[in-house]
Amino acid sequence: MAAYIIRRLLLMIPTLFGIMLISFVIVQFAPGGPVERVIAQLQGTDVSATARVGGSSGGELGGAANLPGGADATNSKYRGARGLDPAFIKQLETQFGFDKPAPERFWLMLKNYITFDFGRSYFRDISVIDLIVEKMPVSISLGIWMLFLSYGISIPLGIAKAVRDGTSFDIWTSGIIIVGYAIPGFLFAVLLIVLFAGGSFFDVFPLRGLVSDDFFKMPWYRQIADYFWHLTLPIISMAIGAFATSTLLTKNSFLDEIRKQYVMTARMKGLTERQVLYGHVFRNAMLIIIAGIPGAFIGAFFAGSLLIETIFSLDGLGLLSFESIVNRDYPVVFATLYIFSLVGLIVNLISDLTYTWVDPRIDFEARRL
Repeated sequence: MAAYIIRRLLLMIPTLFGIMLISFVIVQFAPGGPVERVIAQLQGTDVSATARVGGSSGGELGGAANLPGGADATNSKYRGARGLDPAFIKQLETQFGFDKPAPERFWLMLKNYITFDFGRSYFRDISVIDLIVEKMPVSISLGIWMLFLSYGISIPLGIAKAVRDGTSFDIWTSGIIIVGYAIPGFLFAVLLIVLFAGGSFFDVFPLRGLVSDDFFKMPWYRQIADYFWHLTLPIISMAIGAFATSTLLTKNSFLDEIRKQYVMTARMKGLTERQVLYGHVFRNAMLIIIAGIPGAFIGAFFAGSLLIETIFSLDGLGLLSFESIVNRDYPVVFATLYIFSLVGLIVNLISDLTYTWVDPRIDFEARRL
């Protein structure tokens, strides 16, 4: 097993390299960029983005904008640069690192990323790693508790539906599950706000934020209650779709195993239904459930909460990634991509190792990569 783990860890290096290279190349051909964005701000065509420019970067750009007039940048490669001093355009390229050729920029980025040095945000006066750490509590809260809720309910419910296949319990729970699957998470979030967050009916839960303003003044037991009070509606909204999918997946997986010959043999030996279900069927049926956990984890932890974060005013990694792409804040874009990819590869490795824990018959050592 140690050799397999080492091989998988070594394979992460070319995988990460390929992901970053493809993304970097795509960005080079994508229209727009941080230089064009600043030019648009100076030309007054990007008012919303201007508000995001602050700190030292804003001061540097403001000073550059007041440079004495020079040659008109009529032939500039940047759209909207007409009327701006070429020296100012050159200063912008230097500030954002575009004065170096693309291969050199890519190599410097990789060299820094090895040591987790992600630089500073283009349009925020903060380092990228500090920015990610600042948003991490929201994403950790949404991702982890959503997984606990969805799998903690769907696995027992799926097993119960498989054991009672075709009964009235199976039929009416299937109806509820199908309705839950059909409703988008963001639409369900809006419904919960209308019903329970001061919309048209009850004002039970808060509408925004991860904790209350006076959170740090509360005793520890009230802090825990306040934390979950704020998370209740967002977590339910995110879990509704995953809950439906994992429940039906669990049921079908257990049904498939229950109908196999080894289950009939176990029953003929005099084992109870509980011994058959949890001593024999459970290990085999859970393999397909475990296979879906990495994707669910990555989706919930990083990318799956954008709309929920927006609706409930939760400033997490999903919203950060989206805003960084829109704003062409490339240090944040590539840093989040790098971290997401690395975590995804590690979680997939943990998933494979969990296979061997659930079913010791699986031997990855004999598998050729």
